[in-house]
Amino acid sequence: MGMDNMLALVCKTFDGVKGLEKYDKDGIIDKISGVHGLGRSVGKFLDGRFTVFCLENLRSFSGDVIIDDPQRKLILHRPRFPGGESHPGFLDFAINMIHLDRAHLRFLTVSVHGLRETLFYTLFSHLQVYKNRTDIQSALPLIKDGVVSLDGGLLRPNGSFCLGRSKNLEVKFVVTTDVSSLPENVAEMEEQVKHKNWEKEMVLEYMKREEDLLKQVKELYRKQKQELMDYVTQPAVTQTSCESPATHSPATPGSNPFGAKLSNKWR
Repeated sequence: MGMDNMLALVCKTFDGVKGLEKYDKDGIIDKISGVHGLGRSVGKFLDGRFTVFCLENLRSFSGDVIIDDPQRKLILHRPRFPGGESHPGFLDFAINMIHLDRAHLRFLTVSVHGLRETLFYTLFSHLQVYKNRTDIQSALPLIKDGVVSLDGGLLRPNGSFCLGRSKNLEVKFVVTTDVSSLPENVAEMEEQVKHKNWEKEMVLEYMKREEDLLKQVKELYRKQKQELMDYVTQPAVTQTSCESPATHSPATPGSNPFGAKLSNKWR
């Protein structure tokens, strides 16, 4: 991995990366702000370069994790020879040999990936771990993304061997047991949380649809109410325009119901 990667800083978002270092208008580093200002406050000065990983920008593992494993290890297939047999010296993939504590296991990125699928996959990828250097030499056809052995053997992903012995081991890992501090039913609990989140999304979507329907009903009610008010308050139509043509009262005896004078012929 290299010492720079081993001692790298890790930020959740790109905003965190930008907050580590500030520059003036000429592009010169501001030594009194960000991580440089923090170092000065404790008597430490950062003169060289340092590596920073931004979790939201890392390419995550595209496969699946072991759901019933409290450590949520990645599903990686054991390397095998063409005949189907595996190498006896193969121990595991380095990325699955890292033990994460409870706080780090709970961390998820915006894309719902954990530290193992993002940060450690970027660092280790499919790096294999064997017992000794002899195992590495006999397992070369199975190695694609580098390999290390417990006795110090190292084959880089580009195919180069790292020989000799390192004198100054400044970075060491703490050895942990396989016993997890998480409850045994952590996988079941995670599934329940996912199901509850799904139910919450469905309820919110249903509520939004109901609110839209309510708005439509209110708008229809407003329009119909306005139409009714307009009808009630409009001027009354005159009675003469609504009645039928005028008629005369019944004729009295001896009267001429037709209103015309009798001719002399009938008199």
